[in-house]
Amino acid sequence: MFQIDLKSRDSIYEQVIENVKRLVFTGILKTDAKLPSVRELSRTLTVNPNTVQKAYRELERQGVIYTVAGRGCFVADSQGQEPDRERVTAMFEDMKRLIEELLFMGMDRDGIRNEVERILESCEEREEGGDPA
Repeated sequence: MFQIDLKSRDSIYEQVIENVKRLVFTGILKTDAKLPSVRELSRTLTVNPNTVQKAYRELERQGVIYTVAGRGCFVADSQGQEPDRERVTAMFEDMKRLIEELLFMGMDRDGIRNEVERILESCEEREEGGDPA
């Protein structure tokens, strides 16, 4: 279920965060589903428990999960939740930089639009319970 690439440029804790988000987004982890404990996941991934704890704290800060004292961490209900405006702004800035890079590399605007549309359609399929690929 969780996969860590030790050769990735992303830190292990960032990979844990992205793993959880992907599992939630694709519907594999549903609202109120219990996540593995910090110790259990750290053993499974053979990483330091502090790394998993750091990822869980960040996921909780982002509203992806919630903690129940003595019971563990669970997937939060994201329906109707207001997005973090600061984070959304930063992500759009990242997207702007990526689009500028694609234009610099010689890709045309229509090609970029088509690819963005394909990505959006793929995301819609996942939300509707379609192919998680």
